[in-house]
Amino acid sequence: MTSVVGVKFKDAGKLYYFSPGDIEVEAGDNVIVETARGLEFGKVTMGVTEVKDTEIVAPLKSIIRIATEKDYRKHEENLAKKDEALRLCQEKIDAHKLEMKLIDVEYTFDNSKVVFYFTADGRIDFRELVKDLAAVFRMRIELRQIGVRDEAKMLGGVGSCGRGLCCSTWLRDFEPVSIKMAKVQNLSLNPTKISGICGRLMCCLKFENDVYTHLKKGMPTVGERIKTPDGIAVVSDVNILENIIKTRLVVEEGDKSEGEEEKLSTEFYNYKKEEIKRIDKKRSRKKDDDLSEIEGDLLKEIKELMKD
Repeated sequence: MTSVVGVKFKDAGKLYYFSPGDIEVEAGDNVIVETARGLEFGKVTMGVTEVKDTEIVAPLKSIIRIATEKDYRKHEENLAKKDEALRLCQEKIDAHKLEMKLIDVEYTFDNSKVVFYFTADGRIDFRELVKDLAAVFRMRIELRQIGVRDEAKMLGGVGSCGRGLCCSTWLRDFEPVSIKMAKVQNLSLNPTKISGICGRLMCCLKFENDVYTHLKKGMPTVGERIKTPDGIAVVSDVNILENIIKTRLVVEEGDKSEGEEEKLSTEFYNYKKEEIKRIDKKRSRKKDDDLSEIEGDLLKEIKELMKD
Protein backbone atom coordinates (compact mmCIF):
# COMPACT_ATOMS: atom_id res chain seq x y z
CA MET A 1 0.00 0.00 0.00
CA THR A 2 1.18 3.53 -0.79
CA SER A 3 0.09 6.89 0.61
CA VAL A 4 -1.19 9.21 -2.12
CA VAL A 5 -3.35 12.28 -2.61
CA GLY A 6 -5.75 12.80 -5.51
CA VAL A 7 -5.31 15.93 -7.62
CA LYS A 8 -7.57 17.31 -10.34
CA PHE A 9 -6.69 20.00 -12.87
CA LYS A 10 -10.32 20.53 -13.92
CA ASP A 11 -13.54 20.26 -11.94
CA ALA A 12 -14.80 17.32 -13.97
CA GLY A 13 -11.38 16.05 -14.97
CA LYS A 14 -9.58 12.84 -14.15
CA LEU A 15 -8.12 12.19 -10.73
CA TYR A 16 -4.34 11.83 -10.67
CA TYR A 17 -2.30 10.35 -7.82
CA PHE A 18 0.70 12.15 -6.33
CA SER A 19 2.85 11.42 -3.32
CA PRO A 20 2.34 13.96 -0.50
CA GLY A 21 5.98 13.49 0.57
CA ASP A 22 6.73 15.55 3.67
CA ILE A 23 4.09 18.16 2.81
CA GLU A 24 0.90 18.22 4.88
CA VAL A 25 -1.97 18.59 2.42
CA GLU A 26 -5.72 18.29 2.79
CA ALA A 27 -8.64 18.07 0.40
CA GLY A 28 -9.36 21.53 -0.95
CA ASP A 29 -5.73 22.71 -1.02
CA ASN A 30 -4.31 24.03 -4.29
CA VAL A 31 -0.90 22.61 -5.12
CA ILE A 32 1.88 22.76 -7.69
CA VAL A 33 2.85 19.39 -9.18
CA GLU A 34 5.07 18.14 -11.95
CA THR A 35 3.43 16.29 -14.84
CA ALA A 36 4.49 15.05 -18.25
CA ARG A 37 3.52 18.48 -19.61
CA GLY A 38 5.54 20.40 -17.04
CA LEU A 39 4.52 22.19 -13.86
CA GLU A 40 0.77 22.33 -13.30
CA PHE A 41 -1.60 24.09 -10.88
CA GLY A 42 -4.10 21.61 -9.42
CA LYS A 43 -6.55 21.08 -6.59
CA VAL A 44 -6.42 18.28 -4.04
CA THR A 45 -9.83 16.56 -4.11
CA MET A 46 -8.83 13.43 -2.20
CA GLY A 47 -6.80 13.68 0.98
CA VAL A 48 -4.02 11.31 1.99
CA THR A 49 -5.23 7.79 1.24
CA GLU A 50 -3.66 4.35 1.15
CA VAL A 51 -4.05 2.67 -2.25
CA LYS A 52 -2.79 -0.57 -3.73
CA ASP A 53 0.46 -0.43 -5.66
CA THR A 54 -1.35 -1.87 -8.70
CA GLU A 55 -3.53 1.26 -8.88
CA ILE A 56 -0.54 3.58 -9.22
CA VAL A 57 0.99 4.53 -12.55
CA ALA A 58 4.77 4.58 -12.05
CA PRO A 59 6.70 6.68 -11.44
CA LEU A 60 4.68 8.32 -8.67
CA LYS A 61 5.69 11.97 -8.53
CA SER A 62 5.59 14.10 -5.41
CA ILE A 63 3.77 17.36 -4.76
CA ILE A 64 6.24 20.21 -5.14
CA ARG A 65 4.52 22.70 -2.86
CA ILE A 66 1.22 24.10 -1.70
CA ALA A 67 0.26 26.99 -3.96
CA THR A 68 1.40 30.42 -2.79
CA GLU A 69 -0.09 33.85 -3.51
CA LYS A 70 2.41 34.20 -6.35
CA ASP A 71 1.24 30.87 -7.77
CA TYR A 72 -2.39 32.00 -7.61
CA ARG A 73 -1.56 35.17 -9.53
CA LYS A 74 0.36 33.20 -12.13
CA HIS A 75 -2.57 30.81 -12.57
CA GLU A 76 -5.02 33.69 -13.01
CA GLU A 77 -2.72 35.30 -15.58
CA ASN A 78 -2.63 32.08 -17.58
CA LEU A 79 -6.43 31.90 -17.57
CA ALA A 80 -6.67 35.54 -18.66
CA LYS A 81 -4.47 34.86 -21.70
CA LYS A 82 -6.79 32.18 -23.11
CA ASP A 83 -9.07 34.48 -25.12
CA GLU A 84 -6.18 36.18 -26.91
CA ALA A 85 -4.53 32.83 -27.62
CA LEU A 86 -7.77 31.48 -29.11
CA ARG A 87 -8.12 34.57 -31.31
CA LEU A 88 -4.57 34.36 -32.63
CA CYS A 89 -4.82 30.63 -33.30
CA GLN A 90 -8.13 31.04 -35.13
CA GLU A 91 -6.58 33.70 -37.36
CA LYS A 92 -3.78 31.30 -38.30
CA ILE A 93 -6.26 28.48 -38.94
CA ASP A 94 -8.25 30.73 -41.27
CA ALA A 95 -5.07 31.86 -43.02
CA HIS A 96 -4.07 28.24 -43.72
CA LYS A 97 -7.68 27.36 -44.66
CA LEU A 98 -7.70 24.29 -42.42
CA GLU A 99 -10.99 22.47 -41.82
CA MET A 100 -10.76 22.27 -38.06
CA LYS A 101 -12.84 23.68 -35.22
CA LEU A 102 -10.87 25.27 -32.39
CA ILE A 103 -12.37 24.35 -29.00
CA ASP A 104 -10.10 25.40 -26.16
CA VAL A 105 -6.57 26.33 -25.16
CA GLU A 106 -4.48 25.67 -22.06
CA TYR A 107 -1.20 27.11 -20.85
CA THR A 108 0.95 24.94 -18.63
CA PHE A 109 1.59 26.63 -15.30
CA ASP A 110 5.24 27.39 -16.11
CA ASN A 111 4.36 28.62 -19.62
CA SER A 112 6.63 26.00 -21.19
CA LYS A 113 3.86 24.80 -23.48
CA VAL A 114 0.49 25.90 -24.85
CA VAL A 115 -2.02 23.23 -25.86
CA PHE A 116 -4.78 23.88 -28.42
CA TYR A 117 -7.74 21.49 -28.58
CA PHE A 118 -9.71 21.08 -31.81
CA THR A 119 -12.17 18.82 -33.59
CA ALA A 120 -12.11 17.77 -37.22
CA ASP A 121 -13.77 15.16 -39.41
CA GLY A 122 -10.46 13.59 -40.42
CA ARG A 123 -6.74 13.96 -40.03
CA ILE A 124 -5.35 17.47 -40.40
CA ASP A 125 -1.87 18.39 -41.62
CA PHE A 126 -1.11 21.26 -39.25
CA ARG A 127 2.69 21.29 -39.48
CA GLU A 128 2.81 24.77 -41.03
CA LEU A 129 0.26 25.99 -38.49
CA VAL A 130 2.49 24.80 -35.63
CA LYS A 131 5.44 26.70 -37.08
CA ASP A 132 3.41 29.92 -37.26
CA LEU A 133 2.07 29.50 -33.72
CA ALA A 134 5.56 28.79 -32.36
CA ALA A 135 6.80 32.02 -33.93
CA VAL A 136 3.98 33.96 -32.24
CA PHE A 137 3.95 32.37 -28.77
CA ARG A 138 7.66 31.48 -28.57
CA MET A 139 7.03 28.29 -26.61
CA ARG A 140 6.27 24.66 -27.35
CA ILE A 141 3.00 24.16 -29.24
CA GLU A 142 0.75 21.14 -29.02
CA LEU A 143 -2.34 20.69 -31.20
CA ARG A 144 -4.55 17.94 -29.83
CA GLN A 145 -7.51 16.55 -31.77
CA ILE A 146 -10.44 15.52 -29.56
CA GLY A 147 -13.80 13.85 -30.12
CA VAL A 148 -17.29 15.30 -29.90
CA ARG A 149 -17.78 13.94 -26.37
CA ASP A 150 -14.64 15.71 -25.17
CA GLU A 151 -15.85 18.89 -26.90
CA ALA A 152 -19.09 18.80 -24.91
CA LYS A 153 -17.12 18.14 -21.72
CA MET A 154 -14.94 21.21 -22.31
CA LEU A 155 -17.65 23.61 -23.44
CA GLY A 156 -20.36 22.47 -21.02
CA GLY A 157 -24.07 23.05 -21.44
CA VAL A 158 -27.49 21.95 -20.23
CA GLY A 159 -28.92 18.51 -20.92
CA SER A 160 -32.51 17.59 -21.81
CA CYS A 161 -33.10 16.98 -18.08
CA GLY A 162 -32.49 20.67 -17.37
CA ARG A 163 -29.29 20.06 -15.42
CA GLY A 164 -25.69 20.79 -16.32
CA LEU A 165 -24.07 18.15 -18.50
CA CYS A 166 -22.78 15.21 -16.45
CA CYS A 167 -19.54 15.13 -18.43
CA SER A 168 -18.75 18.77 -17.66
CA THR A 169 -19.87 18.81 -14.02
CA TRP A 170 -18.82 15.55 -12.35
CA LEU A 171 -18.23 12.64 -14.76
CA ARG A 172 -14.54 11.73 -14.78
CA ASP A 173 -14.35 9.26 -17.66
CA PHE A 174 -16.51 8.30 -20.61
CA GLU A 175 -17.81 4.74 -20.42
CA PRO A 176 -19.06 2.79 -23.45
CA VAL A 177 -22.76 3.34 -24.13
CA SER A 178 -24.71 1.06 -26.47
CA ILE A 179 -28.13 1.05 -28.09
CA LYS A 180 -28.82 -2.09 -26.04
CA MET A 181 -29.04 0.08 -22.93
CA ALA A 182 -31.81 2.16 -24.48
CA LYS A 183 -33.75 -0.97 -25.49
CA VAL A 184 -33.36 -2.58 -22.06
CA GLN A 185 -34.90 0.56 -20.53
CA ASN A 186 -37.76 0.52 -23.08
CA LEU A 187 -36.81 3.96 -24.37
CA SER A 188 -37.85 5.32 -27.72
CA LEU A 189 -35.17 4.80 -30.36
CA ASN A 190 -35.82 8.30 -31.64
CA PRO A 191 -32.27 9.72 -32.00
CA THR A 192 -33.35 13.14 -30.72
CA LYS A 193 -34.52 11.60 -27.43
CA ILE A 194 -31.57 9.36 -26.62
CA SER A 195 -28.68 11.55 -27.81
CA GLY A 196 -26.87 14.31 -25.95
CA ILE A 197 -25.74 17.67 -27.29
CA CYS A 198 -22.57 15.93 -28.48
CA GLY A 199 -24.64 13.97 -30.99
CA ARG A 200 -23.85 10.62 -29.35
CA LEU A 201 -25.84 8.34 -27.06
CA MET A 202 -26.46 9.99 -23.69
CA CYS A 203 -24.03 8.95 -20.96
CA CYS A 204 -26.91 8.68 -18.48
CA LEU A 205 -28.16 5.57 -20.31
CA LYS A 206 -25.30 3.80 -18.55
CA PHE A 207 -26.25 4.96 -15.04
CA GLU A 208 -29.48 2.95 -14.68
CA ASN A 209 -28.59 0.10 -17.01
CA ASP A 210 -27.49 -2.27 -14.23
CA VAL A 211 -30.75 -1.76 -12.33
CA TYR A 212 -32.89 -2.35 -15.42
CA THR A 213 -30.83 -5.41 -16.39
CA HIS A 214 -31.33 -6.88 -12.90
CA LEU A 215 -35.07 -6.18 -12.85
CA LYS A 216 -35.53 -7.55 -16.35
CA LYS A 217 -34.21 -10.99 -15.43
CA GLY A 218 -37.07 -13.49 -15.56
CA MET A 219 -39.40 -11.01 -17.22
CA PRO A 220 -41.23 -12.24 -20.34
CA THR A 221 -41.23 -10.25 -23.56
CA VAL A 222 -44.14 -8.81 -25.50
CA GLY A 223 -45.84 -11.56 -27.52
CA GLU A 224 -44.59 -14.37 -25.29
CA ARG A 225 -47.02 -16.98 -23.96
CA ILE A 226 -47.01 -17.45 -20.19
CA LYS A 227 -48.88 -19.46 -17.57
CA THR A 228 -50.89 -17.35 -15.12
CA PRO A 229 -53.20 -18.18 -12.19
CA ASP A 230 -56.09 -17.63 -14.63
CA GLY A 231 -54.71 -19.73 -17.48
CA ILE A 232 -52.48 -19.31 -20.53
CA ALA A 233 -51.99 -15.71 -21.62
CA VAL A 234 -50.06 -13.65 -24.15
CA VAL A 235 -47.96 -10.72 -22.93
CA SER A 236 -49.13 -7.35 -24.24
CA ASP A 237 -46.84 -5.04 -22.28
CA VAL A 238 -44.19 -5.14 -19.56
CA ASN A 239 -43.48 -2.47 -16.94
CA ILE A 240 -40.09 -3.40 -15.53
CA LEU A 241 -39.93 -0.79 -12.77
CA GLU A 242 -43.39 -1.52 -11.36
CA ASN A 243 -43.09 -5.29 -11.95
CA ILE A 244 -46.35 -5.40 -13.89
CA ILE A 245 -46.96 -7.79 -16.78
CA LYS A 246 -49.97 -6.81 -18.86
CA THR A 247 -51.57 -9.76 -20.64
CA ARG A 248 -54.58 -11.02 -22.56
CA LEU A 249 -55.84 -14.51 -21.75
CA VAL A 250 -56.06 -17.17 -24.45
CA VAL A 251 -59.78 -18.00 -24.65
CA GLU A 252 -59.56 -20.33 -27.64
CA GLU A 253 -56.54 -22.08 -29.12
CA GLY A 254 -56.13 -21.79 -32.89
CA ASP A 255 -55.34 -24.72 -35.15
CA LYS A 256 -51.82 -23.95 -36.34
CA SER A 257 -52.02 -26.57 -39.08
CA GLU A 258 -54.97 -24.70 -40.51
CA GLY A 259 -53.33 -21.31 -40.01
CA GLU A 260 -55.88 -20.29 -37.43
CA GLU A 261 -54.90 -17.67 -34.88
CA GLU A 262 -55.67 -18.07 -31.21
CA LYS A 263 -58.45 -15.93 -29.77
CA LEU A 264 -57.55 -13.60 -26.93
CA SER A 265 -59.69 -11.96 -24.30
CA THR A 266 -60.77 -8.39 -24.88
CA GLU A 267 -59.90 -7.54 -21.29
CA PHE A 268 -56.36 -7.11 -19.98
CA TYR A 269 -55.02 -8.84 -16.88
CA ASN A 270 -52.05 -7.68 -14.83
CA TYR A 271 -49.67 -9.98 -12.98
CA LYS A 272 -46.43 -9.80 -11.02
CA LYS A 273 -43.33 -11.62 -12.21
CA GLU A 274 -43.62 -13.96 -9.23
CA GLU A 275 -47.18 -14.95 -10.23
CA ILE A 276 -46.42 -16.23 -13.71
CA LYS A 277 -44.46 -19.07 -15.26
CA ARG A 278 -42.71 -18.77 -18.57
CA ILE A 279 -43.58 -21.62 -20.90
CA ASP A 280 -42.37 -20.13 -24.15
CA LYS A 281 -38.75 -19.17 -23.36
CA LYS A 282 -37.41 -20.64 -26.58
CA ARG A 283 -39.73 -18.54 -28.68
CA SER A 284 -37.68 -16.31 -30.95
CA ARG A 285 -36.83 -13.12 -29.13
CA LYS A 286 -34.53 -10.55 -30.61
CA LYS A 287 -31.52 -9.43 -28.63
CA ASP A 288 -31.66 -5.97 -27.10
CA ASP A 289 -28.87 -4.76 -29.39
CA ASP A 290 -30.51 -6.16 -32.54
CA LEU A 291 -31.33 -3.40 -35.03
CA SER A 292 -32.76 -5.59 -37.81
CA GLU A 293 -36.26 -4.16 -37.40
CA ILE A 294 -35.02 -0.62 -37.97
CA GLU A 295 -34.62 0.53 -41.53
CA GLY A 296 -33.63 3.46 -43.70
CA ASP A 297 -32.55 6.84 -42.41
CA LEU A 298 -33.46 6.01 -38.80
CA LEU A 299 -30.98 3.11 -38.80
CA LYS A 300 -28.26 5.39 -40.17
CA GLU A 301 -28.95 7.98 -37.46
CA ILE A 302 -28.82 5.38 -34.69
CA LYS A 303 -25.53 3.95 -35.96
CA GLU A 304 -24.13 7.49 -36.00
CA LEU A 305 -25.07 7.86 -32.31
CA MET A 306 -23.11 4.70 -31.49
CA LYS A 307 -19.81 6.02 -32.79
CA ASP A 308 -17.03 6.71 -30.29
